[in-house]
Amino acid sequence: MFDYIIHAALKQRMIVLGISLLMIIYGAITLRQMPVDVFPDLNKPTVTLMTEAGGMAPEEVEQLVTFPVESSMNGMPGVTRIRSVSGIGLSIIYVEFDWGSDIYRNRQQIAERLNLVREALPPGIVPQLGPLSSIMGEILLIALPADPDKISPMVVREYADWVVRPRLLTIPGVAQVIPIGGEVRQYRIEIKPAQLQALGIEREKLETALKDFGANTSGGFLEAQGREWLIRQIGRSSRIEDLQNLVVTVKNGQSILLKQVADVKFAPAIKRGEGSYKGKPAVILSVQKQPAADSVKLTREVEKAMAELGKSLPKGFDAPSFLFKQADFIEHSVNNVEEALRDGAILVAVILFMFLLNVRTTLISLMAIPVSLLATALVFHYFGLSINTMTLGGLAIAIGELVDDAVVGVENVLRRLKLNRTADSPLPVAEVIAAATLEVRSAIVYATVIIVLVFVPLFVLPGIEGRLFSPLGIAYIVSILASMIVSVTLTPVMAYYLLPRMKQHHAGDSPLVIWLKRWDAKLLHWSFGHARSLLAGAVALVIIVAASVSFFPRSFLPPFNEGTLTVNVLLNPGTSLAESNSIATLAEQLVMQVPEVTQVGRRTGRAELDEHAEGVHYTEMDVDLKASERNREQIIADIRQRLASLP
Repeated sequence: MFDYIIHAALKQRMIVLGISLLMIIYGAITLRQMPVDVFPDLNKPTVTLMTEAGGMAPEEVEQLVTFPVESSMNGMPGVTRIRSVSGIGLSIIYVEFDWGSDIYRNRQQIAERLNLVREALPPGIVPQLGPLSSIMGEILLIALPADPDKISPMVVREYADWVVRPRLLTIPGVAQVIPIGGEVRQYRIEIKPAQLQALGIEREKLETALKDFGANTSGGFLEAQGREWLIRQIGRSSRIEDLQNLVVTVKNGQSILLKQVADVKFAPAIKRGEGSYKGKPAVILSVQKQPAADSVKLTREVEKAMAELGKSLPKGFDAPSFLFKQADFIEHSVNNVEEALRDGAILVAVILFMFLLNVRTTLISLMAIPVSLLATALVFHYFGLSINTMTLGGLAIAIGELVDDAVVGVENVLRRLKLNRTADSPLPVAEVIAAATLEVRSAIVYATVIIVLVFVPLFVLPGIEGRLFSPLGIAYIVSILASMIVSVTLTPVMAYYLLPRMKQHHAGDSPLVIWLKRWDAKLLHWSFGHARSLLAGAVALVIIVAASVSFFPRSFLPPFNEGTLTVNVLLNPGTSLAESNSIATLAEQLVMQVPEVTQVGRRTGRAELDEHAEGVHYTEMDVDLKASERNREQIIADIRQRLASLP
């Protein structure tokens, strides 16, 4: 097979060069359009069920809501695990399915089961399917300052709920936008029992009047002179005065208005969470992405939308601030790996030239790197993989091996061309190059197959480990297989054009190789005389290393330095929101005193749309850091020391 491939490539040299150039261009364009993320897709198909249960205690939520819904989910095809959390007035159920199952089919199955269980739930309790979101879902935190000295927190929350949130939800890829903080406006009616009793009005009449308020009704059609008119009773209103003047009943021909028997006003709804920014009240918006969305591209779209909204902010509003961007960490991580990849390629080029001491042979060998890498990018695109630390890590591991096949082939071709030039009857250059390339093919193929077999076990890893490490194996295997193909197609063609026209064929060893061989010979002669000692030392070293493995620290992933910290302030359960907010504000102010801290955002409790059933005693602070002479551990120690003064 390789004989046919090599001869065909040498016969159709321009086609091989054209295909290689086209692959480089197309691969570069595809690479720029590929999604970028920290990790590969780790999203196991999961459906979230959220149920608001008024003011029920966690025990009642578990017995009356969670248990019936959770039981109805059992037995569905493909379900691997069901988890639930029951909090105050909230039930959250996570239904996990097999890897690779269709998430939309799973949601359809759950929707059908919910229709069967709704009758067993208390009145007014309606479970809802959560939006499709990613395990790396929270990509942005946006702070809208709501300082009461400048603007009403109620106005800021309305702007977040009715302007910012709908605008961000129109962006493709955004799964959910969850606001927390500020004050949610609601109508509050505080009944005056003494007035009701004095006027002889039953509470039922008051409730009936309130139910009918704010609704439009139809009166059918009126037909006259061949035309028809739709009759409507316009009752919908958002004016507090209309509610105050609502007629509750009529006594002795006199209308009794609602404001006569109750205090009617706007008031903030009962809160289960609070937000702040830099120690002052704020509305914090959490932007979550869909599983297949590109985090970096989606972040840029959100930034563009917020910039447009910032041009027409209402009077008294401060400019929104980005508290957390996952895209910054992604770009920083990917750039680090790309720099390692670039530096590795440069080192390969330098080492190649030092050993080969020939510009043309070095150039031919190095061509295997861009062609192989860009061919791998096309495979990524075909299989729907993203550019992430694992795929780039696989390429970084393989970067040194991509030129192995080409180096071996080029060196043998150069040697054969020199011998052919001094022969009595020289053969055609194409035949010499083909024969020289075939001479070393078997060893190269065996070495490549052995390396591929070493990475095969990665593809049988179960669960999230397999999803995490399989792309690394794919990147490594595809790149070295591509380099092997390049060595039997592009490398012989470039050797045909560049090597025969050299003024002299330098087939001897470079000074560096000569020096290394001389020292290697001395070392070999010495080692043969101390064979037993060397073998015993090697065995002892293997035993020591194997025994020390059990003492290594273990972690699924290494620690990441993304320039941010998450600080959790956990108080005793039962602590009120006001007390928790007070202590968390103090903690926020203490953290802001650290020199490296640039901004702090805080979320206490849970938001109305949030699927995290945290109590009001729980606070999460997102801290942004700037670079300094102190390392991460020293900064964390400083923060711990400052927070130690909290009660």
